[in-house]
Amino acid sequence: MKILLLGNTGQLGWELERSLATLGELRAIDYPELNLVDLNGTSQLIRDFKPNLIVNATAYTAVDRAESERELALAINAHGPALLAEEANVLGATLVHYSTDYVFDGNKGEPYVETDQPAPLGVYAESKLAGERAVQNAGGSYLIFRTSWVYSLRRDSFVTKVLKWSRQQRTLKLVSDQISNPTWSRMLAEVTGQLVAMAGKDLAGWVTERSGLYHLAGWGYASRLEWGKEILSLDVKKAEQVAEEVIPTLTNEFPTPATRPLFSALNCDRFEHTFGLRLPSWQQALRMAMDSL
Repeated sequence: MKILLLGNTGQLGWELERSLATLGELRAIDYPELNLVDLNGTSQLIRDFKPNLIVNATAYTAVDRAESERELALAINAHGPALLAEEANVLGATLVHYSTDYVFDGNKGEPYVETDQPAPLGVYAESKLAGERAVQNAGGSYLIFRTSWVYSLRRDSFVTKVLKWSRQQRTLKLVSDQISNPTWSRMLAEVTGQLVAMAGKDLAGWVTERSGLYHLAGWGYASRLEWGKEILSLDVKKAEQVAEEVIPTLTNEFPTPATRPLFSALNCDRFEHTFGLRLPSWQQALRMAMDSL
């Protein structure tokens, strides 16, 4: 099997490169060799390699900057996935694509399921939703995984920021009204690899029978305040912390260009019922991630 991984230097892509490496002939690329804005170049790259599986870990993720870079966000998050889906269909290949909890407005008050109506609050969320729909409209052999609050300890993330702040500030202010599922990128990558392995030799046929949109995130949910406190508690170098207190604050105390959903937790039951797998609880995954430091 030939696997094309797009975006291998990102926090998810880095982990995917390792989880997919033993499953076939892997070509893992990122910018500048890959530029999703260049649709012709991307198309040629895919046709030259002729993969059986395309895993798209690229994304425009600058949530606030997207408000002033709409066309770029749409090019990478919407037009790019549309092209990947078309090329996968031409080759009879499978496409795995990742999306975000931010496609929801956060007003439901309980975890979202796949059939809930999206209502994006900003350009980033709009662009990711457009990418989802483009892949769905193309059909074929595809899996879209909506995930949330993805973090890595190798790249800048909420976890690394909290650890850094705890070493610089005596008082930390963390929002208590933003709630979702913290998701360790390694767990997301490993379950992706498990699915490819489960499919066996007929990957396209196996996935086609299960093609669709799935929520896939850390089990359970928390506020950023609860998540931050757990990060501090599990810090393996706690002696380096200078933080003495953590103060709950509200999102409206930190104005940003993009509006974020407050309660965007994801219900992942459909994924578990379909594949017999689920990610560990967010607390357990965080403990494993911190132990890996």
